[in-house]
Amino acid sequence: MKKRWRIRPHNPQRINALSHAIDVPAFVAQLLIARGHQDPHQARDFLDARLSGLRDPNDLPGMPQAVEVISRAMAAQKRIVVYGDYDVDGMTGTALLWQCLKMLGADVGYYVPHRLDEGYGLNEDALKTLAAGGASVVITVDCGITSIDEARVAKELGIELVITDHHQMVEELPAAAAMVHPRLPGSSYPFGGLCGAGVAFKLAWALCQRACGARKVSERMKNFLMESVALASLGTVADVVPLVDENRIIVRHGLLSLKERPTLGLATMMRVCGLADKRSFDSEDIGFTLGPRLNASGRLGQAQLAVELLTTQSEERAQSLAEYIEELNSSRQSLERSILLAANKQVKNQFDPIGDAALVLADRGWHAGVIGIIAGRLAEKYHRPVVMISIDELGIKPASGSARSVPGFDLCQALTHCSEHLLSHGGHAAAAGLKIAPERIDAFREDFCEYVAAEITSDNQVADLWIDAEAPLSAFTLSSVGQIEQLAPFGQGNGRPMLCATGVDLAEAPKRIGGGGRHLALKLSQHGTKMRAVAFGGGDWADEMSAVGKPLSIAFRPYINEFRGRRNVELQLADWRPAGADD
Repeated sequence: MKKRWRIRPHNPQRINALSHAIDVPAFVAQLLIARGHQDPHQARDFLDARLSGLRDPNDLPGMPQAVEVISRAMAAQKRIVVYGDYDVDGMTGTALLWQCLKMLGADVGYYVPHRLDEGYGLNEDALKTLAAGGASVVITVDCGITSIDEARVAKELGIELVITDHHQMVEELPAAAAMVHPRLPGSSYPFGGLCGAGVAFKLAWALCQRACGARKVSERMKNFLMESVALASLGTVADVVPLVDENRIIVRHGLLSLKERPTLGLATMMRVCGLADKRSFDSEDIGFTLGPRLNASGRLGQAQLAVELLTTQSEERAQSLAEYIEELNSSRQSLERSILLAANKQVKNQFDPIGDAALVLADRGWHAGVIGIIAGRLAEKYHRPVVMISIDELGIKPASGSARSVPGFDLCQALTHCSEHLLSHGGHAAAAGLKIAPERIDAFREDFCEYVAAEITSDNQVADLWIDAEAPLSAFTLSSVGQIEQLAPFGQGNGRPMLCATGVDLAEAPKRIGGGGRHLALKLSQHGTKMRAVAFGGGDWADEMSAVGKPLSIAFRPYINEFRGRRNVELQLADWRPAGADD
């Protein structure tokens, strides 16, 4: 879909003032100001991202009560179970909290529900099984804040329930022994953007402080926490929470820890997937390499194995698990390509992606573990809220749906409006899940699309592409792009800078690459400067670009590509148009 290019305005006087105040190049100062950091002290704190910028874990709402319940259980040698979620955020948080409790001498195990059989969050059958196995305390990670009925069941079973979560709350809170959440009602914690693994990291830190009887922990526990920040950074990037404030600090130092002191399992997985020889890691290594592999295990019902990989002390087991998860990821990619092809065909044949306010797609046999990824890709492609629904082959079980939104549209509110058609639903404003009887899908589609049409204007159905500045290709050297890297880690809320250039020629015909030709590789030329570019998901542009027959305007993100010891500046192409074309 066509995007609306918007070049950010800039003030030369403010740029020069900040550049001199904190001794950075003017271009870096311009990018800092565009991100809201024009105060010199604030800008310097942003660039430095020191570990000392993390707030004391006991300031997190509900933390003192949770530490008390857990510490009391450890002292009495009661059985504790860490109950996680099956995505990267939940798995990494589960692994680090289990390791912490193990280190502190607790009788502890972990449990991750099966995505397809049990679904998200706490469930009564699992709690009954855990209670029968002797569990006295259950600590949730990345789930539980809406588990009203399950909390009641836990209490009836004699389980003390400690909930750690970051998801959106409902009006009623569970009756748990303790709850840790950055946005608990009545609290004033200044940063509500922590992910589940971030909250778990803070709990582990607070438990270490309690064990040491001081804010400063022992050397052994300090080393453990520095290893754990790598796990927390994986969950933070993979859960696509804003990389600002404490999240930025966690990811900045987590990436260093990932390189310098990875767990055995992570080191093995990085070796298997080809990351081990990189000189340093960035957030894209998590977002596009490590995260998808861990997520593949959860999406295909093997999340327990990913947690085992993250916690194992056996080199042989780590190698076996890493290789198996690599195979799962290949299977996940194959499933995605197949379902994406079918979904695009359904959009083309049955719907109007321009006229329809939203897309609600459904089919039998779509794997419920990967439809969320496809929904996200279609939402980005068509700039519409998208719901993908997987119908059981036999039509016996309720259908499972995954929804993805566009900026400014709250999926949770939309699903609540349409709840009469649904068996259940939950999630974030940007991503949500649902259960629905197959015979209700058509009525839900009509109601959902009608609601979206009333809430989103036609102007909002065109994606805005915000561009930081225009510059020639010759400006992007190893030195200048290295300066841009001062703003890393990049991700949600702190995107890699977007630039544009005009009068760019194709030096060679574009080439489709990747599975199914989904991506595009290009050689670009401008005033004698030639550069390689890749358009992820841009395979469909190949023929159209070749047919233009004149120079192009391009929007892109520059980055440094490392391959076999060589470092080159390349471009990630985000959009293009014939030179001189109007918005």
